[in-house]
Amino acid sequence: MTDISLLCLVGATGTGKTAAALALAQALRGGVVNFDSRQVYAGLGVVTAQPTAEERAVCPHALYGYLPINTPVRAGAFAGEIMDQAGTYQTQGLTPILVGGTGLYLKSLVDGLAPIPDIDPQIREDVVRECRDQGSQVLHGRLQLIDPDYAAKIHPNDPQRICRALEVFTATGQTLTWWHGRTCRPAGLRVLKIGLSADLASLTPRLARRIDLMLEAGAQDEVRLAYAGCPDRFAPGFSGIGCPELLAVMLDGVSLDQARRDWLRSTRAYAKRQLTWFNKDSEIFWHHPEDVDGIVTRARQFLESASAG
Repeated sequence: MTDISLLCLVGATGTGKTAAALALAQALRGGVVNFDSRQVYAGLGVVTAQPTAEERAVCPHALYGYLPINTPVRAGAFAGEIMDQAGTYQTQGLTPILVGGTGLYLKSLVDGLAPIPDIDPQIREDVVRECRDQGSQVLHGRLQLIDPDYAAKIHPNDPQRICRALEVFTATGQTLTWWHGRTCRPAGLRVLKIGLSADLASLTPRLARRIDLMLEAGAQDEVRLAYAGCPDRFAPGFSGIGCPELLAVMLDGVSLDQARRDWLRSTRAYAKRQLTWFNKDSEIFWHHPEDVDGIVTRARQFLESASAG
């Protein structure tokens, strides 16, 4: 692999990663690459908090809103796309700035991909059918018995990752945790991880306000239109927080007030899991979200050091 230097901006949902990324891009002539597993889906820009058209106009953006709702994200393929785009940016003289909150995908990218063999499509279909029939929470309970470490990292309402873990175990006899332990960082890859610090207490009201803004921006109509184009509430793109809650309003008669409360509860729980994940990563340098100068300075020093050595 050609030597490549990556700036990775991480943090819990709602911590201001988009604003920090734009500041970095403007200061360092950068291009933004998404590594959030939900912001890849087309037609769900509001509910997944993808950068707006105005924000994307500030600098190049890639891998946002490009995947059909019925297409699952595979860590290996996604990591390959991220690295390809980062390499393209670097060739163009741009600094690749990776932005997202999906820790598992960043780990796959930075630490290398597990050599998981191709899974028999029939096994995959069988697991997905079980999930549709029994529900993701039942399958999550099964995963807790098989692979408790991985189960603790994902939400019981995340059928895509739950099914992936179960299909891999069914096909190979080994857990995803076992496979993820057989990786190594690609040669020539230099990475700076910058985290935006937050605590759950101060983040919660910001998350509530964020949901209100999404609703004001048309999140309900967006999900309604997306469902009209893909009438399957269990499609991978609808597993992102906010979609199940708004689909419940549309399909199950749940009140919008109740959906908003469920949405906030799910978002807060997700933010808690993100904070737990990232706080265990000793490679992350933490900054307050408003410490733009400090973030830019650290990134510039990293790039200068990478160029020199």
